[in-house]
Amino acid sequence: MALIPYGLARPFLFNLDPEAAHDLTIDSLARGAGTPLQWAWCHSRVNDPITLAGLQLPNRVGLAAGLDKNARAIDGFAGMGFGFVEVGTVTPLAQPGNPKPRMFRLPEANALINRMGFNNDGLDAFVRNVKSSRLYSSQRTSGGRQRMVLGLNIGKNAATPIERATDDYLIGLAGVFPYADYVTVNISSPNTKNLRDLQSDAALDALLGALKSRQRELADEHAREVPLFLKIAPDLDGDQVQAIADALLRHGIDGVVATNTTLSREAVQGMPHAQETGGLSGAPVREASNRVIAGLRAALGPQFPIIGVGGILSGADAVAKIRAGADVVQLYTGLIYKGPALVQEVAQALRAAR
Repeated sequence: MALIPYGLARPFLFNLDPEAAHDLTIDSLARGAGTPLQWAWCHSRVNDPITLAGLQLPNRVGLAAGLDKNARAIDGFAGMGFGFVEVGTVTPLAQPGNPKPRMFRLPEANALINRMGFNNDGLDAFVRNVKSSRLYSSQRTSGGRQRMVLGLNIGKNAATPIERATDDYLIGLAGVFPYADYVTVNISSPNTKNLRDLQSDAALDALLGALKSRQRELADEHAREVPLFLKIAPDLDGDQVQAIADALLRHGIDGVVATNTTLSREAVQGMPHAQETGGLSGAPVREASNRVIAGLRAALGPQFPIIGVGGILSGADAVAKIRAGADVVQLYTGLIYKGPALVQEVAQALRAAR
């Protein structure tokens, strides 16, 4: 149990610029992990094991990509009780992302808008951080207990033409493959120009075909299997969801992450910052995410791995996402509004709902 309730820290953090608060949090988690400071946020891990895409997860609650783009705070997040942690999105080359300000809180809606634009230090720095984490260097085990699973999320550089996007994803896949338990291919951020075009039929077929071929080569080269997941947007109609599901099955992709942020502003009209450009996350994306998850489950069948993310701010929200069709869930914006105790709350609710 954390020694400092998040309710005491949140007013201070929410008085800061959102990106400054984010950077301070990541820096504190990175520096404090493995020291007495970690008791400020540590929570025991709920035991609720599940097998997903051949991976043995200690419980069904993960961290979504985006909070730790440079893989600096893997050990800090591991201490919160997650069953799996996904870091990134990383691009082959370092890039600054979009101009600031680029992150906005909408407290009335328990939501955020961001247009970060895959700001990160590049693939080489990312891999160094993964390799230097205690989680990785200790074979990702903890006193004989079932190990936490690590996902690495890859994207394309903003300067890479969309016609050459596959090149960036292949570089990213090869770069992270030896260090990942699974790899997520992010084609759904709204903050990189034309990126979501990769969700269209022809572009998606070409990308998934190239990635699956390279995945098989890398598995032979490294003598290990690393599942490949695809992260998609919530702003898809039924026909688009069906087309993506068909492509996932056709190419033998191992799983899907549903969903990223939304471009819709219907749920936040009239609120301060509601019209800022970028992806909206948090409570307003919950229903759209659940709708896409339900469509995917119907199209993919009962066994296909689905990671559900979007709008989880309580244990009940997580249970609803499982009932929509997800196997496991991830947290992002809910963690910012509710704090580390949300991890344990969600894990306990999912275990009780089995």
